[in-house]
Amino acid sequence: MTFDTTSPSIQGSCTLVGAGPGDPELLTIKALKAIQAATVLLVDDLVSDAIVALASPTARIIHVGKRGGCKSTPQAFIEKLMLMAVREGENVVRLKGGDPFMFGRGGEELASLQAAGIEVVVVNGITAGLAAVTSLGVPLTHREHAHGVVFVTGHAKPGSSGTDWRTLAATAHSARLTLVIYMGVSGAAKIQDELLKGLPTETPVAIIQNTSLPAQRHAVCTLAELHATIKREHLASPSVIVVGDVLQGLLALQQPVAFLAEHNATGQALKTASA
Repeated sequence: MTFDTTSPSIQGSCTLVGAGPGDPELLTIKALKAIQAATVLLVDDLVSDAIVALASPTARIIHVGKRGGCKSTPQAFIEKLMLMAVREGENVVRLKGGDPFMFGRGGEELASLQAAGIEVVVVNGITAGLAAVTSLGVPLTHREHAHGVVFVTGHAKPGSSGTDWRTLAATAHSARLTLVIYMGVSGAAKIQDELLKGLPTETPVAIIQNTSLPAQRHAVCTLAELHATIKREHLASPSVIVVGDVLQGLLALQQPVAFLAEHNATGQALKTASA
């Protein structure tokens, strides 16, 4: 794939489009229109084939796989491709899984193109963390269980110490927050150990793999069982880990015997107290 870089004039356009978690029916109308109008699409690895198939048959599709822990196209090269295609007059769509500005490095691409004098349009997409819990019939916030939500990556930049999980756990416990962890499966053992420094062992957790796709699967457990559950159920990337009391009902359904025993004990205590 080559582009003419001799002309300094900027004639094309560039749109960063969020493809959502994978299900084409979760695309926004604006995202669909942008995909269909594109003459060049630079597509992330996690964008489903069904969404790529919505592009014009004459559009040039360039796969620039980006997935944590796997071989990826260098970010600088992706930005160079986008710049060259726009300068050749192409209608460029950078198609990114989820939302471009949610752990998708969309901010870096936006800054690079703007520095070159190119105006960029951003089309939001449904992020996997939201779609994951919704697919389980669970909210991210709840008046009784969660007053807010934190989206955080479990994959630290090379050379960085990464997230301070202990501090985050203590804050989540005191402020009653739901934690949504992206790219955390490979580091689940450490994340579990650190979160347990500030959260109770019985804190509910859900791990959702391949959100919104036919291959979606999930497991629900307590925080103390997170790493063991991932290993036992052979859960892998791409997965989202959700931690918080909004999952209490779901956890109770997974552990009916323990839940009923606790419920009966509580009921008996109330009867004794009122006698």
